[in-house]
Amino acid sequence: MDRPSAESIAAQVRQALAEDLGDGDLTAALVPSQTEVQARVVVRENAVLCGSDWFAEVFQQLDPAVSLAWSARDGDRLQAGQEVCELRGKARPILSGERTALNFLQTLSGTASLAGRYVAAVSDTSATILDTRKTIPGLRLAQKYAVRCGGASNHRVGLFDAILIKENHIRAAGSISDALQAASRTAGEGVMIEVEVEGLDQLSEALAAGARRILLDNFDIAALREAVACNAGRACLEASGGVNLDSVRGIAQTGVDFISVGQLTKDVSATDFSMLFELTEQPTRL
Repeated sequence: MDRPSAESIAAQVRQALAEDLGDGDLTAALVPSQTEVQARVVVRENAVLCGSDWFAEVFQQLDPAVSLAWSARDGDRLQAGQEVCELRGKARPILSGERTALNFLQTLSGTASLAGRYVAAVSDTSATILDTRKTIPGLRLAQKYAVRCGGASNHRVGLFDAILIKENHIRAAGSISDALQAASRTAGEGVMIEVEVEGLDQLSEALAAGARRILLDNFDIAALREAVACNAGRACLEASGGVNLDSVRGIAQTGVDFISVGQLTKDVSATDFSMLFELTEQPTRL
């Protein structure tokens, strides 16, 4: 699966280190400069790994001499207690980078792990789990990569790569038909056009206007089933709104094509990782 560019990862890490280190790590300076350590990163719960490139970039920027050896790759399923990475190098840069590196790893693995649970919940159905734009500011590409690591798929990246006509767009344009016609005139080749509907009457209007992808906003299970029957395969249908792990399988079983889940990226529960240190060289002087 494609990662964000190296330049993007480096910029995110640079910003994260700047907000943590400021003018320097006052506590790490207490450790003798030549002290060498070996450190192990262990996961404390079952999870999907994501964020190894961000983790590694932290130490690349602090001290390229720090070596990392991974025993798992992004997208791998981890078991509680499993070691995922070993680090060797000077104590100071490893201490200074520990929290920032783990922050990336725990956040992106948390996103990937939740995506994996949603994908498992709709197994044996035809529905595809999608993310949304409800991402942590500055980490959109990283989180969308994490969603893919968990086995789910991405919706549009931003406002620039697809058209999603929502309630206020429809009101401003005048009608669903008018909004779809305007979208058809302005969309470039290959740009997805999707329209949101809030009831079966709007679904019929969208289908009559030639919509090929329709978002069913906050439809209950009965309404979703009716929408699928009314659609009769004419457009791709996406269910959205109020989706959680308890409801997602029932939604998938109605026959919709996609289910978008804001929770994947906005309600992130960080995966529990620990970094454990061992001295490899006794300290001599500051």
